[in-house]
Amino acid sequence: MKQFVWILVISAFFAQACAYTIKIKDGQTAFDQKQYAVAIPFLKKEFNKTKSPAKQGKIAFMLGESYRITGQPATAADWFAKAYAKSYGPDALKAQALALKQKGDYEMAMVAFQELGREIGSPYEYRREVNACQDAIDWLKTEKKQGVTIERPDFNSSSNDFAPAIFKDDQLVFVSDRNAATGDKNYAWTGRKFTDLFVQKDGVVAPFDPSLNTPFNEGPVCFNQDFSELILTRCDQENDKTINCRLFSCKWDGAHWSAPIPLAFQENGNNYIHPALSKDGNTLYFASDHKDGWGGYDLYFSERTNTGWSPPQLLSRIINTIGDEVFPTLEEDTLYFSSNYLGGMGGLDLFKSTKTGPNQWTPPKNLKSPINSPGDDFGLVVTQTGNGKDFLKEGYISSNRNGQDDILFFRKKTVPKPPVEKPKEITYKNFLKVISLEKIYADPDNPSSKVLGRKPLAEVELTIFDGKNTQKVTTNEYGEYEFELGKDVDYSFTGSKPDFLKNMVTYSSKGFGKDPENPVQHYELELVLDKIFKNKEIRLENIYYDFNKWDIREDAKPSLDKLAAMLLENPDIKIELASHTDCRGGEKYNRELSQKRADSAISYLISKGIDATRLVARGYGKSQPAVNCVCSKCTEEEHQFNRRTTFKIL
Repeated sequence: MKQFVWILVISAFFAQACAYTIKIKDGQTAFDQKQYAVAIPFLKKEFNKTKSPAKQGKIAFMLGESYRITGQPATAADWFAKAYAKSYGPDALKAQALALKQKGDYEMAMVAFQELGREIGSPYEYRREVNACQDAIDWLKTEKKQGVTIERPDFNSSSNDFAPAIFKDDQLVFVSDRNAATGDKNYAWTGRKFTDLFVQKDGVVAPFDPSLNTPFNEGPVCFNQDFSELILTRCDQENDKTINCRLFSCKWDGAHWSAPIPLAFQENGNNYIHPALSKDGNTLYFASDHKDGWGGYDLYFSERTNTGWSPPQLLSRIINTIGDEVFPTLEEDTLYFSSNYLGGMGGLDLFKSTKTGPNQWTPPKNLKSPINSPGDDFGLVVTQTGNGKDFLKEGYISSNRNGQDDILFFRKKTVPKPPVEKPKEITYKNFLKVISLEKIYADPDNPSSKVLGRKPLAEVELTIFDGKNTQKVTTNEYGEYEFELGKDVDYSFTGSKPDFLKNMVTYSSKGFGKDPENPVQHYELELVLDKIFKNKEIRLENIYYDFNKWDIREDAKPSLDKLAAMLLENPDIKIELASHTDCRGGEKYNRELSQKRADSAISYLISKGIDATRLVARGYGKSQPAVNCVCSKCTEEEHQFNRRTTFKIL
């Protein structure tokens, strides 16, 4: 079984809390609790039993998701196709296209992405995926020219084995959910054991250290040069609730590893994963989903000081994207890492970038096939380098191309390159294309309806600020404006257009290294403007309250922060913020509780600098349900949909 790796190591841990406390009786419950291996047999039985095409479409989509997450893209693609045939909609076609890509059927994936673009009315939305499929086809045609051989060592198991790290005396430490892992419970997400650290030497595998492995998931590990220190990813549980993944440090005293100590710079509410140390052990690289990043998981670094590790800094914008950048490894001045956004053959692809100065990196290069595959490829370590900076020569990667996560050995035949006369002078240039977009709604008149995608928005006025000067320009008929970036400049771009809310995005050219092989580089930045819908309810996502309480929880603040930013960017806008309950409970109780919750949200916005005269709080209780259902027969999903926080532009 394939293990979709960042789900296992990054976000899967959030599903653990309910794994043992809720008795599963149907596929929907198992799916909602992220017990995908458990959900599959229930859902298949329910699909065959129901006669309703709409219900079959929904069940087929859940089956596709369950097979996708448990690492079976071919089967997932079939179920997504069934869901689409049962009129489940564009979500099913998108999922089918991605599954086809991950099974390596690039031609069919391209067709599906192109059809999807036509269906939602925006070929723009999936142009990157279409281009990536074409690149993969081209790379497969030239695969033999790479001179790389791939082998599957015998120490792999039928379970998931991944994220190798070089250890002393030619040993390899890695992560696995094989049967010998600690604990007597299986992880309901995958149906396998929780992950532990294992070590192999000469093909013999054993648990790495009993003091470090726990009954829950241990993730990737790295060592310093003399193996006297390790840094470990661990995701603990407290009071039957999963807490965030963190990095822990351990020291070797000559006989034992010390108790793991969490690194001090880590903040609650963020995940810190996938550690990698520089050769001198004084720079730590890792991935995090910190809210100050560019989006998804980004790569950070921290420097060792006399008082501990310094506050983390983001790697250059040239490395990090709005997607996920994970599993860093540093070999001399070359950084290897995986990304699911930079453009690749499937899920995670491996890239390399060269350090040219303090936090300066060359544009990432895809390692192509056969290092990369239609599946997830990640966790590269180097055991032998090639000639000069030509390329790595031997090492290990993690990949699920064979159906589950395996550790693969690669060897590259190094061919000496003829000396190339160095040009007298190279002119380096970087260009940024800003693309203005608007959202495509399932119901064009309902801003709370599903967002199907984005499409170019023409003639948007851009206000460009580079820290010193302001310039106003207008995007063209395709929503584009391109210009040459200055060196080490932080930019802000504010977009405005009649009948749309202003929005601002930032971009930084700091840390852009020079690549002599590709001296001219082109980058893109998307700027999405929201259409103004007056007096139309707009749902705020992820606003939850504890039972019978109205104080703003930490997990609700990001959504309210976005609303505050929109209001600050649009000072003429006045809104009504409303809170709604489900139908259960008395009329008076629900109305008073919802009013207190709306008042709390308004108070939070005021604390962020919003003028109180621009804000109106309304507690509607259960008087305006989003889903009209007989209360005693409403599903929990319908109750949840009715419990909502919304706003209207007045």
